[in-house]
Amino acid sequence: MTQKRDKTPAGPDAGEAMRRLVDLVPRSQRAAVDVLEHMTRQAAGREFSLIDVAGVSRAFLDFYATMMRDPFTLAKAQMALWQDSLGLWQSMLARATGNGDGDGGASPSSDRRFKDPAWSEDLLFDYLKQSYLLTARWLQSLANQTDGLDRNSKDKVEFYTRQFVSAMAPTNFALTNPQVLKRIRETGGVNLIEGVERLVTDLEKGKGRLQISMTDETAFEVGKNVATTPGKVVFQNDLMQLIQYAPSTDTVHRRPMLFVPPWINKFYIMDLQPRNSLIKWTVDQGHTLFVISWVNPRKDLAHKTFTDYMLEGPLAALDAIEQATGEKQINILGFCIGGILTMATLAYLKAKGIDRIKSATTLATMIDLDDVGEAAVFIDDDQLRNIETYVAEKGYLEGHHMADMFSMMRENDLIWSFVVNNYLMGRDPMPFDMLYWNADSTRLPAAMLLHYLRHFYMQNGLKKPGAITLDGVPIDLGKVTVPSYIVATKDDHISPWRSVYPSTQLLGGKVRFILGASGHIAGIINPPGRVKYGYWTGEAAPAEPDAWLAHADWHEGSWWPDWGRWLARRAGKRVPARDPGDGQLAPIEDAPGSYVRVRASE
Repeated sequence: MTQKRDKTPAGPDAGEAMRRLVDLVPRSQRAAVDVLEHMTRQAAGREFSLIDVAGVSRAFLDFYATMMRDPFTLAKAQMALWQDSLGLWQSMLARATGNGDGDGGASPSSDRRFKDPAWSEDLLFDYLKQSYLLTARWLQSLANQTDGLDRNSKDKVEFYTRQFVSAMAPTNFALTNPQVLKRIRETGGVNLIEGVERLVTDLEKGKGRLQISMTDETAFEVGKNVATTPGKVVFQNDLMQLIQYAPSTDTVHRRPMLFVPPWINKFYIMDLQPRNSLIKWTVDQGHTLFVISWVNPRKDLAHKTFTDYMLEGPLAALDAIEQATGEKQINILGFCIGGILTMATLAYLKAKGIDRIKSATTLATMIDLDDVGEAAVFIDDDQLRNIETYVAEKGYLEGHHMADMFSMMRENDLIWSFVVNNYLMGRDPMPFDMLYWNADSTRLPAAMLLHYLRHFYMQNGLKKPGAITLDGVPIDLGKVTVPSYIVATKDDHISPWRSVYPSTQLLGGKVRFILGASGHIAGIINPPGRVKYGYWTGEAAPAEPDAWLAHADWHEGSWWPDWGRWLARRAGKRVPARDPGDGQLAPIEDAPGSYVRVRASE
């Protein structure tokens, strides 16, 4: 009988490894200089960051002061930590002597950082994991004891304590991660060389700022394998290109459809691949679909305001759609901040006595910004003044600031998992269309950004009748009477669903509220045919979101067909399909157009 031999990975080529190390030396030195210069500019206030270091420091100083005023509570917390640590040690000792399973109760089974079996099967790593989780839980509970702090300081203490706890996880260090140690044995340490190469490359890409690669960006190209639904650009101005998509059915609903995407990202999140394209799906349902593709602004557009985005965005699109189709009335959909613009536009049209919108849909849109979730730790009065000073000279805010903020709000998924994969395991990130789109950030013009942050974000003006004026017209959402379809997602870290729900109370028309499973993107881009995520529906709209959820009905699968049926009832009878160029607007170029191809680095 022939005995099977274990397949051991071939050892590394020592000469090749040495050559790569030698090549890395000058690159690493240049990268280190760039990092030092970047940090020096930040320390001197010449490099803007959404992390307000001074504000965070003040919050923690206030926190320490409140703790010192109540030493009994601190001593009680320290005693609890000591008791829990002793209990964990006793549990592990029992396991080591064969008298127990070593379950200290600190490890949640849902924590994906510790899914490798070694974290449970190996006594040392199990103890390391549980000791970390126990201490992390203690630190975060201590940070939650902030009764003497104002809300802004409390949020900062809790948020940045969590950032510290996440950064200190044993998974993030080579010597305390069993998967990394196994990889080192398999490759003879070449994975660490490859990891340093990727680290240096990301520092070079960010010019001293770590710009983590989340996906293989060479695997995608806009217009080639993402944003491929056929269509034509039929209108453009300084702020947007308007795309009319080619029909895929012989007849279409008479009333056209307009998508208003966010301008802090690019529109093709709704047109990634044919299998998960909301744009293609909508066209396939028989709608003449128009989509706004926002410009990636440079300094020459610094003066453009929120009002300009309304006038040159959806309002300009309305006139262009009428020229292209002959139809005055349309249905409209807004995504995220595009939904805020959509609702503001509806209130503007209502105040002007203009009846152009038959129905409105918003996706992951907060129009009541009283509770914006963790985004609040990045924007307050002091930080708004810092932003104002910065963009006054720059003319815009770079897209990476917003991307970094959103990543920190899901730090383990969007930062530390890639640190482990790219730099410790030495592996390339997987090609993933959503993360390619996520890395394709856009700039924000100064005047628009400051107007939005002051009036919409800080003052929550859209919620208050008459508090915001656009093009001389006071805005009142309560007078918007068109039927609305409001979609939120349960695990949304950008637009928390309980903060989206108040739209049901603020709008004057009949509202259908849908709660999708998953998060800000995955819960929205959830096509039929996938049973991965479901959604909740409810006919009544009580004042409190949890009261709505308590009586909501659960459905498996995508919410898109439910929306499709709702939309079809408001889209008019069927007419012969319209091709781009059939009306008064001649095609300018093929979809997805040229505006969307401009990268933030250009």
